[in-house]
Order: sequence, then structure tokens, then C-alpha cells
Amino acid sequence: MRAPSPARCWTAAPPDLIAFSAMQEDKKPTGPLAGIKVLELGTLIAGPFCARMLGEFGADVIKIESPQGGDPIRQWRVLKDGNSLWWSIQSRNKKSITLNMKDKRAQDIARRLALDADIVIENYRPGVLEKWDLGYEQLKAINPALIMVRLSGYGQTGPMRDAPGFGAIGESMGGIRYVSGHPDRPPVRIGISIGDSIASMHGAMGALMALRHRDVTGGRWNGQTGEACKAGQGQMVDVALYEAVFNMMESLVPEYDHAGVVRERTGGALPGIVPSNTYTTADGENIVIAGNGDAIFKRLMSAIGREDMATDPQLANNAGRVPRTQEIDDAIQAWCNSQRIDTALAALQAADVPVSKIYSVRDMMQDPQFLARQMFEQHLFKDGTPVKLPAVTPKLSETPGGTRWIGPELGEHTHEVLAALGYSAEQIAALREDGVL
Repeated sequence: MRAPSPARCWTAAPPDLIAFSAMQEDKKPTGPLAGIKVLELGTLIAGPFCARMLGEFGADVIKIESPQGGDPIRQWRVLKDGNSLWWSIQSRNKKSITLNMKDKRAQDIARRLALDADIVIENYRPGVLEKWDLGYEQLKAINPALIMVRLSGYGQTGPMRDAPGFGAIGESMGGIRYVSGHPDRPPVRIGISIGDSIASMHGAMGALMALRHRDVTGGRWNGQTGEACKAGQGQMVDVALYEAVFNMMESLVPEYDHAGVVRERTGGALPGIVPSNTYTTADGENIVIAGNGDAIFKRLMSAIGREDMATDPQLANNAGRVPRTQEIDDAIQAWCNSQRIDTALAALQAADVPVSKIYSVRDMMQDPQFLARQMFEQHLFKDGTPVKLPAVTPKLSETPGGTRWIGPELGEHTHEVLAALGYSAEQIAALREDGVL
């Protein structure tokens, strides 16, 4: 079965792909993206997390994995029955099919799926998809309404385009590593893959903006066979990991360009915003206190028994507090030295000061706010073992997202997807025998 010719147009979808379009879900998708089809070509974090977010809000996501073990994230960290617990979240609501992308027949299957998708998400090194005849320009020539989200270390252009780039590299080049940690020590990393996740969110945001543009310029497919194509305008969303991190760096650039200021590491404090820091209580707990608003600062100082600082005119605004940062932090820490975490929290909350214990996951799982907001979902593994997953965010009042199923087994949906494309059971068995699936 061949991909459709670039010379043809269709009223809704290419004729030989209508069966795939009509494929029934095990659980009918709901949410604002119900009916949007996404093909995920990627591994690990950036591409899969981007697709995960779209799937959480109703998009139909088909994930292509290698038959040789699948996405490596299946084996990362804590495992359950051969798959990581992370996988339960990262691939929830996705359908897993296996394709050996080194085989031309697998590439042809992937192309047909891509041409029927609204959005293709990939995070291979630039040039890989082009070798498989799956590059944006190659697919756009057939389906001009296609949206492709491309996540890579350095983007699709520039002298570093072909260099390998993981999230850690993006965090380093994008600036967040330089400002993380204490000034007398080397930079540290945040304990999660924040660079990949930030890039994923930029990818999802770009995909939705591109989808909006496609729909206002004509929609998915609205031409007539034999006439000029009148589909909406798709586009490529080019996300570089280092640029996504760089986009989060607040006033870093103008501060350097205008004033020659290079922001340095400040430990637990928020630079130039005083007081906003991490302190330690008498029982060894860590507490974050943000008293940097002018009125809040007065309430904070009164709450800790420092009326002299609360009424000091020099400390009435942030500009006056910054030169006395150490003095203010010392005063707050001296008070914390005499307080247990619970009494410190109660006193500052009573004074309407933004404050929080630094939460571990154990704290989260029993916290009244987390529970009231229903931030945990209860699910079952296939053997009936219960497992909690984080709930979907953000919360939409009319079309909320959700989890239809947790991360699938490797290739769990291969037969279903190929059958919907028109492959017979015999053909699927032959492809499997040949190592294509």
C-alpha cells in the first residue's frame, strides 16, 4: 500500500487512510483536543513529554517504538513488571506500536501514519527523518496542513545543528545551570530533567498555536479530488532545548547588556529580591519564606519580633533592603533557630506571609491542599496492583484532561493500528516475522 501522490487532494483524508481515521478507542477520548491525531516519533523525555500533554487533553497519540526494547525510558529508575513507573505517566493515553525504522517497509508505515496525523512530534537529531523520507518538507509536499514539532538540542539550523544535545546540555548552554547553586561551589543541577521538560512545554504551546493557525486558514482537508488543495496552512515548530531554557531566564540579557551585570549563584535566595530565601528551623526542617513585598516585609518582621526592622524607613522598599540582605536573612534565621517547623509555619501563616516547608513526595501525598485539589489519580496495573499517578494539569473547568490508561506494553497496539490501515492478519504476521514490527 503506497503513500498517496502529491498531485491528489481529498475531502477529508486520503482514501486509503480512512480506516485508520475511523479507528475506535478503547476508551473514548474527551477534552479540548478530542479528534486531534498525533504521531510521536521520539524517545526519552522531550518529544514524549510534549505528546503526553496533548494526549492528556484528548488527542489520539500513536507512539512508534523500536521492537528492540522500545523507548529507553521504560528501563529508567524504579521498575514494575519490566517497565519503569515513570513510563506509567510519560506514556499514559498513548498507543504503542513497534516499527524497525531501519526497514523501508516500516518507514512506509510511519509515513502513512504521519500523513494522516494533525501533528507529528519528533526529537531525533536533525536530518534523521529526512533520511527516512519523513522530513517536514517531504511530508508537507503531500499534506500542506501538517504540523510538525521538532525538538532537538540546538534547533534545525545553525553551526551546532548536528551536534548531540540532551537536556543537561540545554540547561548549561541556556543559562539555568550557571545560576543554580551556592556562590562558593560549582553549579548544580536541579534534580529533574528540567531542560527537556521546559522544551516539551514550548513544543506543546507551539503545536497548539500552529493548530489554531491551520484551522483559521482552512482546516485539515477541504479540497475536492482533482482540484487545487485548499487545506489550512501547517508549519514546523522548531524547538531547541537551549533556547527553551534561555527563554526562562528572566532579565538576564538586558541586565548584562545595559548594566554589565552577570547574574551569579545565590544559593536558596532569589537574587535582588529581598527577603526570599530558604532557612532552617530548630528541628532541622527547611522552610522557604518570601517576604519581598513591602507590606509583607513589615508583617514578617513584626511576626518574628523585629519591629525595629518593620518600621525602619530604609527597609520600606526592595531597593533599600537589597544592600542589607545579609542582615535581614540573619534576623530571619535567628528566629527560625528558635522555632520548630510547625510553629514557624503557623506564626507566619497567621501573619499572612507567603511561606512553605520544602516538601518531599511523602509530604505531598498527605497534604490537605494536594488532596483537596485531587492531585493524585488512582489506577491499576494489568495485574490489579494499585498505583497513584499525578493528576493532569492545568485544570480546565469545562474540558478537563485525564488518564484513559497508563503507559502501554511495548507494541500493545501494533496489530490494532496496522489493521486499521488495511493490513491483514497474514500481512502483519509476515512483517513481524521479517523483523519489521
